[in-house]
Amino acid sequence: MSTTLTEQFSKGLEDVVAGTTSICTINPDNESLLYRGYSATDLAENATFEEVAHLLIEGRLPKKRELKRITKSLIKDRKIPKLLIKILRQLPKTANPMDVLRTSVSFMGAIEENRQYSIEETKLIAYSLIAKLPFALMTWYHLSKEQPVPKISKNISYAGRFLQLVTGKEPDPFEEKVINASFILYAEHEFNASTFAARVAASTLSDIYSALTAGICTLKGPLHGGANEAAMELILKFNSPQQAESGINDLLNRKEKIMGFGHRVYKKGDGRAYVMKKYSQELATKIGNTKLFDIAQTIERVVKEKKGLFPNADFYSAVAYYLLGIPIPLYTPIFVLSRTSGWSAHIIEQLSDNRLIRPRAIYQGPPPREFVPIDRR
Repeated sequence: MSTTLTEQFSKGLEDVVAGTTSICTINPDNESLLYRGYSATDLAENATFEEVAHLLIEGRLPKKRELKRITKSLIKDRKIPKLLIKILRQLPKTANPMDVLRTSVSFMGAIEENRQYSIEETKLIAYSLIAKLPFALMTWYHLSKEQPVPKISKNISYAGRFLQLVTGKEPDPFEEKVINASFILYAEHEFNASTFAARVAASTLSDIYSALTAGICTLKGPLHGGANEAAMELILKFNSPQQAESGINDLLNRKEKIMGFGHRVYKKGDGRAYVMKKYSQELATKIGNTKLFDIAQTIERVVKEKKGLFPNADFYSAVAYYLLGIPIPLYTPIFVLSRTSGWSAHIIEQLSDNRLIRPRAIYQGPPPREFVPIDRR
């Protein structure tokens, strides 16, 4: 028996299967997230972001020579076009950093030859953009603050280079490990809104620049990205765990949403959050000031007790970023820097076995009617 559009309808496409993928899967029952079959939390603990980017884009973990090659290419290709630097100088100091990234990707696509790229060429563009985007973002950021762009040390990782671009200091091994873990945990997450947008764009046979721009535009929306920024701003409102407990109870009594909690897919907890919670606690202990972490942990306890909601990846990553000295407006852009690898993998997968994504809609407008000339309306 055929099903009607009404029977197929699910608002927000919740639980609708929109395609197949070999890149990532989520098991909400055991809080697991797998990248090409590997546990994302295991990768966060044991791999480098460079290895994970290769895994997502190429479909397998790199061998030593392949890792050496990708590591070198991410260093060599980091320089951004001089024309882009001129554009970044002209952007307002008050611009949203997500708009800076969107403009950067779109501009770099605009100066390229307008043609169809092969799968291999698309992969090379993906790696090039992964290399360039941190430098585009932080070039604009430091220009907006009238500061010089920090010089980068040799022999530090992709994630470590980003942290040095932010703070101007070479991170110590543990700080580098924390930011590396967060980049890995944000790298991919199946058919979320921004990934789906990127795949829709790719399905039209638009190029990777356009598809990535679609992803960035979608992630900018506060219902998808931005939860880590909102979570940190909430945590900073409280001066003590006791004040946090009282304040969160008041917010919950007023039926207000607590950002950084709950997830459309994970109902029993987000495994990524536990990794970032551990690193946040270790960072706080290392710094010698656990106040922020204690406040965050109190908020977690109250929300879980009162609402049965668990923290998602955004909540404790926000605490970690703050303790690493990263300004709050850069939290969602970090999402872009890491997720570009996952978006790119999905764009390549879509192009490899493409069919135009064209869903249907249930019409709720008026029935058929005759046109009425303007002098009779």
